[in-house]
Amino acid sequence: MVYIYQKKIGEKKYYYLRISERKGEKIVVRDLAYLGNSIERVKKALDSLSQYKQEIRKAHRTINLFLESNYYTDKIKKLKLKKDEFLEEKLIDVESCKFHYNEIFKKLNSLTQEDILKNFVIEFAFNTAAIEGNTITLKEARNLIEEGFTPKNKTLREIYDIQNTQKTFFEILKLKKPITSEFIISIHRKLMENIDSRIGFRTSDVRVIKSRFKASPAKYVKIDIEILIKWYNENKKQFHPLVLGALFHHKFEKIHPFFDGNGRTGRMLMNYILIREEYPPVIFKKKLRTFYLDALGKADKTDLTSCDKNAYKELINFSADSLVKGYWDIFLV
Repeated sequence: MVYIYQKKIGEKKYYYLRISERKGEKIVVRDLAYLGNSIERVKKALDSLSQYKQEIRKAHRTINLFLESNYYTDKIKKLKLKKDEFLEEKLIDVESCKFHYNEIFKKLNSLTQEDILKNFVIEFAFNTAAIEGNTITLKEARNLIEEGFTPKNKTLREIYDIQNTQKTFFEILKLKKPITSEFIISIHRKLMENIDSRIGFRTSDVRVIKSRFKASPAKYVKIDIEILIKWYNENKKQFHPLVLGALFHHKFEKIHPFFDGNGRTGRMLMNYILIREEYPPVIFKKKLRTFYLDALGKADKTDLTSCDKNAYKELINFSADSLVKGYWDIFLV
């Protein structure tokens, strides 16, 4: 496998084309060529390495991801952004994604954008549904969304779950509505269509299984949602959009305003917050479900208006890592 290796000495970076090969029972790593001390020089050097053209082509995706993500990271570093107490060193990586999203992705041909967004929504629909126990596989979700092929031995609920997520996500891309109780209910209604007829805020108390918090009593749900919306409006200029979205998501889940679909609605609302502020959307992976739920749980000691940095640290880090990894995996052409 061929890849680019970065060596840092002090503040300077040096790049090498490196190969990792299996020889017998051992993995042998060696440098093939020195590429330079900047991303621009690396790109030029790669074009001139005709003797490794085949290896470079096979590793194109990996190499291109490294080059583009590092190129935009370097651009953002030069801006010397104001520090963010929640995101800390992850701010630069998140802002690099935003820069690429707005300056590169949004200027692509509309059909190319549509294809990329469709790939995103397939991944998002699969993962957000799987976190809640949906058994449709990623391949089945892709076939359902792209080809309309209904997976065998799956319930109608699971099928509608994927379809509703796809439809709702593409709708929120075009919306510019303020977040209100009515808006939250409308998002929930779209996600629960043909799945659960209990639309609107719940009218009886619920116990969230395996949770470390008590959901809002039914008679206080509407009041707590209004408190959350008021908090959001008062703080949307105070917090970085990713931080705002993550905090809103956790506080929403703690209220647990619906009988079903709280997690899916919360993750959709978080993406709506990001998209409204010109940030790319985020996917929380099903394979990291335990880390995700633990990160939410760490913040459960907070109330609807508190923003304790230490309580939310794990959730913010998880959200930032998820956004950055997902963005470069899906949105890089």
